[in-house]
Amino acid sequence: MARLFDLHIHTTKGSSDSSLTPEDLILEADRLGLRGLCLTEHAGPWDRHEFKRFASLHNVVLIRAMEVETDLGHMLAFGLDRYQAGFNKAAKLRKAATAAGGFVVTAHPFRGVLGGGGRSRALIYQSIPDPLPKSPEQALEHPVFKLADAVEVANGGTIDRENDFAMAVAGLLKMPVTGGSDAHSVHGLGKFLTEFHDEVKDEAEFLKALHSKQFHPVTGLRTGNLKPYTI
Repeated sequence: MARLFDLHIHTTKGSSDSSLTPEDLILEADRLGLRGLCLTEHAGPWDRHEFKRFASLHNVVLIRAMEVETDLGHMLAFGLDRYQAGFNKAAKLRKAATAAGGFVVTAHPFRGVLGGGGRSRALIYQSIPDPLPKSPEQALEHPVFKLADAVEVANGGTIDRENDFAMAVAGLLKMPVTGGSDAHSVHGLGKFLTEFHDEVKDEAEFLKALHSKQFHPVTGLRTGNLKPYTI
């Protein structure tokens, strides 16, 4: 069972840009004492049967999930069995998640909005003609926040001020907030986590815990100083 989960992890099994093997993930999680791991692969969730076999070998709570690149930025999708055509449209991903009892989180929504990032335009604004927001108040009407269940405000691959910006926006919208490392190697695993109110032992309890919205982001696992993530 676990109460602390890294909600955003990529492995070599389903993310071509990752150097983190599933085996090394387990070893590093054991070293950190982290018992809850969500594999949010770019290519879609692992095959259900293969995942069950892998999970049965390890004393951690493993969750199948995916990170989907949509017209409204990247979204973490929990509770969906596989990637389907049309999920590149956030509205279709939302509809499928609702039908399946799933849960959708807008991932690192303001990456590239404040600090560049090598893209001509931040992901969540690539299909939105609006000027990039300079204050949280200017971002509130973005359509992604009407489709997502929660906002990832503590992302290990995003600069602090963009994480803080996301936290401020979510606070104004009164939306639930999550944390995840976005790890692609052992080095970042556990940088940010999500702490649930109750212990979770399997995927069914995990989805129930998400829908309860009784969770918050935390930081400090890697330094032995676990505390809520705040701005």
